[in-house]
Amino acid sequence: MLIDHIPLSEFASRRTKLLTGLKAGVALVFAGSHDPDSDTPFRPHAHFEYLTGIVDEPGAVLLLDPANPVEDRRSMLLLAPLNPEREKWDGYRLQISRALRERTGLQAIFRTEMLPRLLNAAAVRSKRLACLHPPAQYDQPVSPDLALFTKVAQRLCGIVIEDRTDTLAKMRAVKSRNEIAMIQRAIDITAGGFEAMMRSIRPGMNEFAVQEIVEHAYRTHGSRGAAFPTIAGSGVNSTVLHYCANDQPLRKGDLICVDSGASFGGYGADITRTVPVNGRFNKRQREVYEITLKAQRAAIQAVRPGVTFAKIDDAARRVIDKAGLGDFFIHGIGHHLGLQTHDISPDAALRQGAVVTIEPGIYIPAEKIGIRIEDDILVTKSGAKNLSAKIPKTVTAIEKLMTRQ
Repeated sequence: MLIDHIPLSEFASRRTKLLTGLKAGVALVFAGSHDPDSDTPFRPHAHFEYLTGIVDEPGAVLLLDPANPVEDRRSMLLLAPLNPEREKWDGYRLQISRALRERTGLQAIFRTEMLPRLLNAAAVRSKRLACLHPPAQYDQPVSPDLALFTKVAQRLCGIVIEDRTDTLAKMRAVKSRNEIAMIQRAIDITAGGFEAMMRSIRPGMNEFAVQEIVEHAYRTHGSRGAAFPTIAGSGVNSTVLHYCANDQPLRKGDLICVDSGASFGGYGADITRTVPVNGRFNKRQREVYEITLKAQRAAIQAVRPGVTFAKIDDAARRVIDKAGLGDFFIHGIGHHLGLQTHDISPDAALRQGAVVTIEPGIYIPAEKIGIRIEDDILVTKSGAKNLSAKIPKTVTAIEKLMTRQ
């Protein structure tokens, strides 16, 4: 299934499902703000993007009012006021109109000045306010919905604030057919980047050149760029999990660990391959690599509905422990993948339709050996499907690709 966007009907279906789950609870989902002086493109909160598909409206809010007697007002979109002077710099925005309703798939659209009145009316009617945004730690700012609901509860009698923060986590953890197709597109684009990287690596290159080869291939094949900053760590840098400098020369006899993924339509891939700079693994590198690969295969074999990450992690860890390298596997086995690279993860067993990464690693700084092998796995009815299986990862396949003239 080849698609380049999620249809509006799917966003509407997601909102309907959420409204049903909220029952009478009123909820808010905030897009978030954007610094107009920042050079970084705006990306809304993933909850907001998941429910609306709108990615270009900083300051927007989705008000969910399940008990509203007017059906079209059970999902209300509130947008920041038009600012003609600012829009000359940042791009023109539509007025509230039929065209805007058709573009968003939402009938009830207001400006954010209306939020106090609309939220107050909904709260008086339902008496229940449901928090959807992830909870904050005590040393972080309070989540935006809880902060606003607290103000409402101070002004109205009988208001109950409910913790529903796992609701969207559970919804987002199970991907639709369209979401899986988008992730697959991102993975297929990523495959082209990794092939270009393996064909191009040579001693003397800089780590940044490797990053550029991978990410240039993404853009060439239809992606706007990487889903996260590419890690390209060679030598001892391969043992640093989130290495980001990417500024050292590649030396003959070293390994390079490349962790990267293309973005497509808001969804991303997350792949890691570790390859020899000179195209051939030495005996020790091959030994550790084969242990890591065996651990990954054991972990993928353990993936199925109803299994926890802890069980999958244990399957990989047993292999590495048996080889006497348990102290060098220093992270968890993987995470959910979707609108975010480390997608929101409900505290529950995997369900059919989840997409997760499986990424065991062995890191031995004293030997300058850091090996991680990561694939993106779909949880199926009977087990697992490797969505990134075509990206070479056996010793033989990697060496064959790297030494091909």
